[in-house]
Amino acid sequence: MVIRAEVRKDVIAICAMHKDEPSPLMIILSQIQKKYGYIPLEIQEVVSKETGIPVAEIFGVVTFYNFFSLTPKGKYVIGVCLGTACYVKASQPIIEKFQTILGIKAGETTADGLFTIEAIRCMGACALAPAVSINGKVYPQMTVDKVAPLIEEYRHMEVKA
Repeated sequence: MVIRAEVRKDVIAICAMHKDEPSPLMIILSQIQKKYGYIPLEIQEVVSKETGIPVAEIFGVVTFYNFFSLTPKGKYVIGVCLGTACYVKASQPIIEKFQTILGIKAGETTADGLFTIEAIRCMGACALAPAVSINGKVYPQMTVDKVAPLIEEYRHMEVKA
């Protein structure tokens, strides 16, 4: 993948804004993620060149933290908690229902770019188990029967938009 000239210029500008900070990498990557929705290897190489931080270190950070992504995510990111409390209260069948309806697996995005499913290890909503989030909005006490109407609700929002 070749990144466009204006993207390269933006990434260089973001790096320049934070070059004098003691540990600029997380701030730089966060701004890139927020602006573009993902941080592919080609952008990591630009960050490496501008900051002097090895690509391997940057890649390690991008792949360690789940809020960074190597690939574009859908407009609606569905996070299904599979942490202990949610799992015990049947979150596995819930993620399977999302996967069946959307025709994708966890970590994938629908062909129309609308939905991405993510398996979350814990979202800190244990009292609301099983919990699902869509773009940060938490849906408590989720059930398999609530999955299809929830997806339709978000599809309906697209029709209105």
